[in-house]
Amino acid sequence: MARIDESKIGETPFQKLLGHNSEIMERWNQLDKAFEGLSSKLREQVRRTLAQGNGCDYCKAKGKPDPLEYDEKTSIAVGFAEVFLKQKGGIANSTFDVLKESFSEKEISELCAFIAFTTASQHFGAMMKLEPSTRT
Repeated sequence: MARIDESKIGETPFQKLLGHNSEIMERWNQLDKAFEGLSSKLREQVRRTLAQGNGCDYCKAKGKPDPLEYDEKTSIAVGFAEVFLKQKGGIANSTFDVLKESFSEKEISELCAFIAFTTASQHFGAMMKLEPSTRT
């Protein structure tokens, strides 16, 4: 059970916790929708990778990364997410050199922003003790 009751605003349990502050929830959702330069499959595998290390049971319940879904770019992005989980802000320049071999600067910027945003979302879920739904 989450640490606070869900509000009546929002569609998902996560949104309903943010819904106590509807403007924050709306803007959070807008930012989430802004990530469209990278494929949805790549973003989902990165999200799943981050979920394993960010402590949100709700996020982990949506599944582990699936290497069968990886193409070359997804594999590199997932690897970068794993490095982020271990190094946080101390990522070596050589790691970015690897990214630059497959991603444009615009894509690298979006990937890093997506990782930061997703980590913030997952930390919020962990702080609130957001758990997977038991409803069927």
